[in-house]
Amino acid sequence: MEHVDETPVIELRHVDKHYGDLHVLRDINLKIARGEVLVVIGPSGSGKSTMCRTINRLETIDSGEVLIEGKPLPSEGRELAAMRAELGMVFQQFNLFAHKTILENVTMGPIEVLHMKREEAEARAMELLARVGVAEQANKLPAQLSGGQQQRVAIARSLAMNPKAMMFDEPTSALDPEMINEVLDVMVELARGGMTMVVVTHEMNFARRVSDRVVFMADGQIVEQGAPDEFFDHPKTKRAQDFLNSIKGH
Repeated sequence: MEHVDETPVIELRHVDKHYGDLHVLRDINLKIARGEVLVVIGPSGSGKSTMCRTINRLETIDSGEVLIEGKPLPSEGRELAAMRAELGMVFQQFNLFAHKTILENVTMGPIEVLHMKREEAEARAMELLARVGVAEQANKLPAQLSGGQQQRVAIARSLAMNPKAMMFDEPTSALDPEMINEVLDVMVELARGGMTMVVVTHEMNFARRVSDRVVFMADGQIVEQGAPDEFFDHPKTKRAQDFLNSIKGH
């Protein structure tokens, strides 16, 4: 049983954000416990990705605060970089360095940011590449890998930093259908291993099967949240019902 008083790994308090006149995040309040797998779903333009990106300040906020293990996220500089290093981030686009090998992509952060010795970083990288099933690709360049393999490398690269939590911003939406499961399978393993995860996704089966909690967003607000079965079987709000009905046919 978890201690109720344990500080959340991530907390958003009254977070607001505008792009010009567009109010993209409206008073977002959210706590994510250690080891929790939180899946964020909702229609396009609901603010899901923006919210995910405010957690490590890839998007700035207009008001409110973001806390990591109870400490406010620094606004810039070295402190922000240090805290960002503790939060893994996997994007739609894999963002690997094109001119570096897979192994170099994964060892770069540990060597440059964590000051790990190269041998140690490489041993750890090979371990992680094996874990995500691409160890035999270590000396290739990203372009020589399929999208699914590149995304698995991106996950290994995040894990190499020993993050406190991992954010996934629609990690499968740029992939061909046959590659989606190979990435989701890696994420399922991470979830089972106790990684704290925030996942913005359109993959409802994953949301239902793997999440501890589903957060449904629309129009920049958290409209509803709850345990996956409860949410999918008995959505409480009209907005969530309409959304679930609209995706049933897909």
